[in-house]
Amino acid sequence: MRYPAKPSDAEFAPEADSPVRPGLALPWRTVSSDDTSRTASLRDAERTASLRDAETKAVHLFDEVVARGLLAPGRTESAVSDDIRDLSVELFGTRKYWHKRIVRAGVNTLEPYKSNPPDRVIGEDDIAFLDFGPIFEEWEADFGRTYVLGDDPAKIALRDALEPVWLEGRRFFESEPDVTGARLYDHVVRVAAERGLEFGAEIAGHLVGEFPHEKIRGDSVTNYITPGSDLPMRRTDGQGRPCHWILEIHLVDRGRGIGAFFEQLLDIP
Repeated sequence: MRYPAKPSDAEFAPEADSPVRPGLALPWRTVSSDDTSRTASLRDAERTASLRDAETKAVHLFDEVVARGLLAPGRTESAVSDDIRDLSVELFGTRKYWHKRIVRAGVNTLEPYKSNPPDRVIGEDDIAFLDFGPIFEEWEADFGRTYVLGDDPAKIALRDALEPVWLEGRRFFESEPDVTGARLYDHVVRVAAERGLEFGAEIAGHLVGEFPHEKIRGDSVTNYITPGSDLPMRRTDGQGRPCHWILEIHLVDRGRGIGAFFEQLLDIP
């Protein structure tokens, strides 16, 4: 695997040949003396509270997207994305995102994170998902939800299958003290298959933490919930702090040309 450098902008497109997300919180990331001093003063309880607060704000942001009717038929994915960007500024003053903003509808919901499908107009009876990574007061959120605009039973069923698979993933994580990213990935893929569903991504989650991230060096597969990630997920980073994780579920129905997505914090209730 090859990973791109940290971008100079707040937002970026991934390298075409990279199967995973750039810019994640790494156990060995290089930090300045000021950053070290600041983060060292935070107890893990404060770190988890900050991550929980970031996700709470992301939930509120998504709720406002629905309340204001931003995700609507006849609009392009890019227009919805831009409106959510502006809404985030309005609500929280947030202008930075640690990964590209994703709004996908219809056939584009089949595509994994690394893809950049053509901008699509949302249809009257469409399925769509949002995947946003806003930064709130230098703490990352990563939150994803799926929406069905009509009453198509197959789309509703796919959307409704997401959270049960996610919950099974969390149950497995909680029951296995030494679980690795590879084992958790295999588990959620198997759970999906047992329910007649296809898992549509090469990863099922990643580390999450403080921003900014430094350049990723070397083989960083262990920062992801993915095949080959063979370190225990319950471990500490280079500063002796517990690692925290996002679990994400991407299910696809290739026959119908639709997908669905769900993600949130795994180990912080």
